[in-house]
Amino acid sequence: MIIRKNILLIVAIISCGIKIQAQEKPNVIVVLADDIGVGDISYYREKHSKDIILETPNLDKLAKAGMIFTDAHSPAALCAPTRYAVMTGNNCYRSYAPWGVWGSYQPSPIEANQLTLGSLMKQAGYQTAFFGKWGFGMDFARKDDANTVYRSPRKEHETDVDISKVIDKGPVQNGFDYSFMYPAGIQAEPYAVYENGEMMPLHKDSKIELITQEKMTPLHVKLDKKEGLGDSHWNPYHSGKLLVNKAVNFIENTSDETPFFMYYCTQAVHLPHTPSDELNGTKIAGTTPSKHLDMVKELDVQMELLINTLKEKGVYSNTLIIFTSDNGGLLRPKTLQAGHQSSSIYRGGKNQAYEGGHRVPFIASWPGKIKANTTSNVPIIGVDIMATLAALSNQSLDENQLKDSANLLPVFLGDTNKAVHPFLMLQSGTGKEGIIIKDGWKLIIAFDKKDKTGKTRAPKALFNLNINITEKESENLIANPKYTDKIDRLFKLYNETRDTGVKTVH
Repeated sequence: MIIRKNILLIVAIISCGIKIQAQEKPNVIVVLADDIGVGDISYYREKHSKDIILETPNLDKLAKAGMIFTDAHSPAALCAPTRYAVMTGNNCYRSYAPWGVWGSYQPSPIEANQLTLGSLMKQAGYQTAFFGKWGFGMDFARKDDANTVYRSPRKEHETDVDISKVIDKGPVQNGFDYSFMYPAGIQAEPYAVYENGEMMPLHKDSKIELITQEKMTPLHVKLDKKEGLGDSHWNPYHSGKLLVNKAVNFIENTSDETPFFMYYCTQAVHLPHTPSDELNGTKIAGTTPSKHLDMVKELDVQMELLINTLKEKGVYSNTLIIFTSDNGGLLRPKTLQAGHQSSSIYRGGKNQAYEGGHRVPFIASWPGKIKANTTSNVPIIGVDIMATLAALSNQSLDENQLKDSANLLPVFLGDTNKAVHPFLMLQSGTGKEGIIIKDGWKLIIAFDKKDKTGKTRAPKALFNLNINITEKESENLIANPKYTDKIDRLFKLYNETRDTGVKTVH
């Protein structure tokens, strides 16, 4: 009898040990905000100004609980190319469409057997989930032939596509066990939401129909992009609450035995600016100087809901949270008139090659691991999330994967403050400008839009960010003969790196 009790005790100890070991692997939540600049987060804004128009208390708490980066950048100054880069750990120019895949009915830039955030974490034993805006192409079938993929001619009123389900290249096929997705966010067709690749009716009477401006006007919604197919009960004012509640539900129902990875791509704060009336008991719509800032407030409350759920679940202390944005902030008239600067002190905003277009907030919080109230000035880029998670999950990867992603884990843990990149390779938006930043020197390179090969390029601007962080045009050194060698060296480095396809990290 004593022997049997001892055996049971040993089994119990072993079982507990296995459970503890599983729980020691941290949960991970990566939040990619849409169109959020450093000036939109009041904790960042306070570094440069005491004139705070809108507080973001929940994001501020997250920042104070961990580490903020002051020199963080999105891979591009626009969302679609950035989303490809963050998902794969590769610079935008490695995609077949380096300036972005802009339609849900276009081919995905993710190649066969290419690692994604989802597949990376799934192979490490994580429960994986994707929420929100996918933001680059995938496969839907033609209405008249279920076996043929519909490809978009990018025209008005595309009605030949079966939007009832995603047949390939969506989150499910890219390593996410669960997904709740807006294929193009709330700003473009299809105007519908998908759960695990299947269109989820928004109402019991939902049907697929053409979503037109005429139908949206009574809802006080101005379509940001063209009219197209969607759910007959499409109402973007409900999208934020629906999204975050699904994410909350996922966290609540995760297994205690298996760590989870969530990639949360919020709809905030992209146009159309359609804030929730209230969220988590907080009034949102109409409480700030502009609908744009209402959306910033909604984003902050979404973060509150996610963090509160982690705490209620008892897993907050074992969760790494990374928060950043897909590009710089918006320059909206009413917001600017109110005195709010989405780009803080930086020049320009979304879509532009200036710092305001691609300098973004980047917050990392992991209680007990990342020291609270810390700041890093190490230059980083959104693609670095991939290598960081590979290191976190102890994965050694093929050298053909993550060609531009640097491991930030040693920076997070305070082991180093040395640069993780020899230089940064970025890009603007529709202006088609390349950017290289090395040792604080920034060269902006104009691409000839008529040259579809992308080979015709010329230096356009040179700024010494070490002394001209606001990129004053009067200090644009491009025409100064004193800096000819500097321009030539940076231009050559950019061209050789991009054209040879060599890895940018070691």
